[in-house]
Amino acid sequence: MLKKGDRIQVCGMTIKRVVLSALTVLTVLLAGASLWQSWQQPQFQSRLELYETNLLLRAAEWQPQDSRGKDLTNARKALLGDKPIETAIEQYQEAKTSTQKNIKKALAQLKQTRSLPESAPATPQPESATPPVTETSRSNQKNILQRSLARLEKLNAELTLRLGILQAQQGKTAEAIKTWASLRSQESGVRSQESEEKLQPLAPSPQPPVPNLAETANALIGLWSNPARLLPDAQQLIQTNLDGWFRDRALLRLYELQQRQDAVEQLQAAQREIAERAIVKLAIIGSLPWLAGVTGLGLLIFLVAQRLRKGKESILSRNEDIVWVTPWTGETVWQVFIVGFFLMGQVLIPLTLSLLNVKPVGGQIRIQAFYVLVNYLLLAAGGLGVLYLSIKSFFPLPEDWFRFKWRSNWILWGLGGYCVALPLVLIVSILNQQLWQGQGGSNPLLSLALEARDRVALTIFFFTAAIAAPLFEEFLFRGFLLPSLTRYISVWWAIILSAFLFAVAHLSLSEILPLMTLGIILGIVYTRSRNLLAPMLLHSLWNSGTLLSLYILGSGAT
Repeated sequence: MLKKGDRIQVCGMTIKRVVLSALTVLTVLLAGASLWQSWQQPQFQSRLELYETNLLLRAAEWQPQDSRGKDLTNARKALLGDKPIETAIEQYQEAKTSTQKNIKKALAQLKQTRSLPESAPATPQPESATPPVTETSRSNQKNILQRSLARLEKLNAELTLRLGILQAQQGKTAEAIKTWASLRSQESGVRSQESEEKLQPLAPSPQPPVPNLAETANALIGLWSNPARLLPDAQQLIQTNLDGWFRDRALLRLYELQQRQDAVEQLQAAQREIAERAIVKLAIIGSLPWLAGVTGLGLLIFLVAQRLRKGKESILSRNEDIVWVTPWTGETVWQVFIVGFFLMGQVLIPLTLSLLNVKPVGGQIRIQAFYVLVNYLLLAAGGLGVLYLSIKSFFPLPEDWFRFKWRSNWILWGLGGYCVALPLVLIVSILNQQLWQGQGGSNPLLSLALEARDRVALTIFFFTAAIAAPLFEEFLFRGFLLPSLTRYISVWWAIILSAFLFAVAHLSLSEILPLMTLGIILGIVYTRSRNLLAPMLLHSLWNSGTLLSLYILGSGAT
C-alpha cells in the first residue's frame, strides 16, 4: 500500500494532469479559432508586392543627368526592367483578380453563416473543418466576415482606381475609362460600408472612415475623357483617395488641363527628387538580399556536396546524433508550453490588459508600437518565469543546456544560416502563396511596420522584433523545446517538430510553411553549433532585414 505522503503526491500529480489536460483543450480551441480567423484575412505578401511595384513606378521616372548617363541607364534597366508600366499592370491585375475571388469566398461564407439556425448550435460541416458554432460565436463570425468583406471591397475599389491610371499612362484611355466606370457602377462597397457601421466594433480600427472612391472614379473619367470634364472637387478627391505615383499622375493630368504651368513644374521637380531616392531604395532592397541569397545558395550547394562526399565528417553532420541529457519528462515540457506560452499569450495577458483597460488607440502608431512591446515583454517574462519554476528542481543542469559561448564561431553559423535561409524560405513562400491563394493572414506587426513613418515607433518595433523576439523565442524553442524532445525522438525529428510548433505559435495559416522552414534552419544551426547565440543572431538578422525592407517599401513610394 502507498503511504499517506505518497498518496498525496499521486493525487497531486493526478490533479495537475487533469488541469493541464483541460488547459490543453482550451489552448487548442483558442489556437484553432485564431488560425481559422487568419484564414479570413488576406496574406501580407500580396500587399507587399504592390508596395514594391509602387516603388518601381517611382524609380522608373528617374533619368540620369550626368556624363555617366549610358552606364546609369543600363543600371536602371537592370533594376526596373524594360517595361515597368506593363509589369505594374500585371501585378495590379493579379491583385484585383485575387481580391475579387476572395470577395466571392467571403460572400459565400457569409451566406452560409446567415443560413445557420439561430436557436441551437450549428452542426459543423465536415468539409470546412470548422468548430461547433454557438449563437455568440456565430454572431462574432458574421461580424468578422462582414468586416473582412468591407475591407476587401475597399481594396478592390482602390486597385481599380490605380489600374485605370496605369492603363491611361500606357495610352489605353478607352480601357482605363471602362475600368473606372466599372467602379462607378458598383454599389457593393457602399452596401458593405453601411452594414459595417451597424456592427459593434470588435477592436479599435486603425483606419479612417472609407472615402467615396466612386466619386474619385468619376473625377478620373472626366480627366481622361475627350473632351475633358473637370469636377470642382477633383483635386481634393485625388489627394484624398490616391497616393504616391498614382496621385501625382492624376494631379499632373489635372494641372495640365487647367494650364497651371507653375504647378506642373513644381510637381515634376518633386517627382525627380522622389525618383532619385526611389532608385537608391530599390537598389538596397533588391541587391542586398540578392547577394545574400546567391551566397546562401552557393553555401547550401557546398554543404550538401560535402555531406555526400565526407558523410559523418562533414559540417552538416556535426553533432547530428548527439542528444541532450534531459533530466525532466515530457510533462514538464507540456506544462511550460501550455501554461507559460500559449495560455499566457492567449488568455492571461490579454485578460489582464483588458481588465486594466490597457489597449492601443487607433491611429496613434507610437502607442500601438508600445502596446505591442509591452504585450511581448509580458509574454516573455511570464513564459521564462514558468520555465524557471518548472525546471529549478533539476538544477544544476548538464553543461550543454542553454549554452552561451561568446568565444566560438557562432557569428559564422548565424550569418551562414541567414544566407541559406533566404533562398529556401523564398522558394517555400512562392509555393505557399499559390497554395493559399492570397488568404491565410499574416503577423499584424508587419502591417504596422509597413505603414509606420514615425522613427520612435520604428525603433520600438525594431527592439520588439529584432531583439526581444529572437532572445525569448530561441531560448524557449531551440534552447528548451528542441533538446527536451531528443529524450524521446532523434535530433532530426526534434528539429522538425520544434520548427512546426514554432510556426504554429505565430497563429497565421499562411505563415506556417515559411516559418517552419526558417525554424528547421534555426534548429540545424543550433544543434550543430551547440550555442544559442548562433540561432539568436540568425533570427535577429531575419527580423531586422524584414523590418528594413518594410520601412523602405513603406516610405519609398509616397
